[in-house]
Amino acid sequence: MSVNKAILVGNVGNDPEVRYLDGGTVVAKFSLATTERYKNKNGERVENVEWHNVVAWRGLAEVIEKYVTKGKQLFVEGRITTRSWEDKDGDKHYITEVVAQ
Repeated sequence: MSVNKAILVGNVGNDPEVRYLDGGTVVAKFSLATTERYKNKNGERVENVEWHNVVAWRGLAEVIEKYVTKGKQLFVEGRITTRSWEDKDGDKHYITEVVAQ
């Protein structure tokens, strides 16, 4: 048995990019920032921000289009996926995303 689940609570980094694909399928993409805060060994406060790429499909994408904007705090639950593609120069690129569920 295996589990692929991500749970994130963070702030939306940009207004979602929403597209309507052929056949009417809706997809929404946005970034989400999570922040880790702690004190280092010298007692200084340290803040690390991690950016996550989030993608949502169909009905959830429509909800995101209506209600999600830059700066809002959001709870996202989904699965982690990595995909790759080649650009016009033949260079391979990779992106890791959380597919919101």
